[in-house]
Amino acid sequence: MPLNPQYALERQKIRSDIRERRRLLTPEQQQHSANSAAKHIASHNKIQQANTVAVFLSFDGELNTTPVIELLWQQKKRVYLPVLHPFSPGNLLFLHYRPDSQLIRNRLKILEPQLDVRDVLPLNQLDVVITPLVAFDSLGQRLGMGGGFYDRTLQNWQQGGPYPLGLAHDCQRVEHLPSEHWDVPLPEIVTPEKIWRW
Repeated sequence: MPLNPQYALERQKIRSDIRERRRLLTPEQQQHSANSAAKHIASHNKIQQANTVAVFLSFDGELNTTPVIELLWQQKKRVYLPVLHPFSPGNLLFLHYRPDSQLIRNRLKILEPQLDVRDVLPLNQLDVVITPLVAFDSLGQRLGMGGGFYDRTLQNWQQGGPYPLGLAHDCQRVEHLPSEHWDVPLPEIVTPEKIWRW
């Protein structure tokens, strides 16, 4: 079913506005926010119980995930990063990420580990997926970049899939997001100031 044209326009405007808001944060604000959010993540009960955690590498003003990744390594968690699936467009694979992993830019200009099938972990073996987003609302609805990668990844999380934990700046919250039936709301979103739960 195609996206409602009015919703599509609203969503594009929200994406544009929030991405601009993120880019206006100073380096000091970014660093302070990243450290605060990383502490929330590291002490989160789902992370404490997890062995395998998927994270993303920051892009376009997203909350810097380097402090999160470093804290996860300190806690001896196995960290995984998303990689664009080479044969299944619109889908992600998750590869083990170590301090010495080689990174390359994908077709979206985002860094990802070089594909090595020995490092791929099946989705159902991930405990937590820390999820990027452009905006979120007061109901836990998430707006991504528009590719649907994480909606597809998380569509079955309530049937035994990995637990999704959103990660965002506080300035990415909006009152209401226009949503479609395929949008996957998140049970929790971590920001530097608080953990939002639904």
